[in-house]
Amino acid sequence: MANGRHSTNLGEVQLPRASSSPLREVGRRVGFAVSLVVFVALIVLLGRDGYVDDTGDQIGFLDSLYYASVTVTTTGYGDITAVSDGARLATIVLITPARIVFLILVVGTTVEVLTDRSRQLLLIRRWRRRVRDHYVILGFGSTGASAAADLVRRGVEPDRIVAVDIDASAVAEAANRGFVAIQGNATNSAVLGQAAVRQAKAVIIAPNRDDTAVLATLTVREINSTAHIVAGGRDQENLHLLRQGGANEVIDATAAVGRMLGIATKSPGAIGVLDELLEAGIGLELVEIECATPNDLPVMPDNASLVSVVRNGRHLRPDVAGDPQPGDRLVVLNDRDA
Repeated sequence: MANGRHSTNLGEVQLPRASSSPLREVGRRVGFAVSLVVFVALIVLLGRDGYVDDTGDQIGFLDSLYYASVTVTTTGYGDITAVSDGARLATIVLITPARIVFLILVVGTTVEVLTDRSRQLLLIRRWRRRVRDHYVILGFGSTGASAAADLVRRGVEPDRIVAVDIDASAVAEAANRGFVAIQGNATNSAVLGQAAVRQAKAVIIAPNRDDTAVLATLTVREINSTAHIVAGGRDQENLHLLRQGGANEVIDATAAVGRMLGIATKSPGAIGVLDELLEAGIGLELVEIECATPNDLPVMPDNASLVSVVRNGRHLRPDVAGDPQPGDRLVVLNDRDA
């Protein structure tokens, strides 16, 4: 989990959206409103001979801005008035429409921001009611983002993936990719509640610190006793703590990279196969099929070969495992390009 500045919206759910941010929209409209004020001021300045100031002085640029501001906001103090026919015509044809557009911008922006916020809250409530068997990723750094991308390649819909990170930029990146994003501490029960961890199918724990990973694993397991927890660790001495904390699978990130480097050095061809196996959706890939009963064998994919049978936590060769048993998980090698 990346470190970053804390936000006032910690723990708030951010559903993926295609539109631009509300702040950008408000800023654009404020800029347009200011342009209208300047537009009116220029009209008055160019036609200043047709306007009279109650002080009797000649109207300057500051006077024009003052007149424009009190005009478009409908304050209208009346200390600067149009006296010539040309100035009155400009007021009718140009300044009055500008005043109306200005009011529409102010009122419309306010209403839209309030409506947008209400719509977002409604969408979040609806998401909470229907979210079940989703995937939660704690820590959306490079590792968490890669895990999310792999889930998508394996057929998981982006809106069924929830990313949690303390860093606002990581949360924004997750939302831009179409994931549900939450900014907050992954070890905080309230934040995990926002991510609906209790209803999650699986939780991937990928912070950048092992102590955070251990605490997050303990907290997640306390909240959800059935979720499949996959945790990544960097130090060998901490891996057993992740297992004791309730992680079903523990990935030794440092050792995995080291082994890949060793294979690439001695067996360059083999590392290419491993890369393909790790890249879901193309070429060779490993898939897992659960065996319900011996009489109801799972359907093997076309061009697939049985590689291993996982039984009671042990990995058995197909010839040693014999007939499938209830609860077995069959690991098969599938060639998608064949």
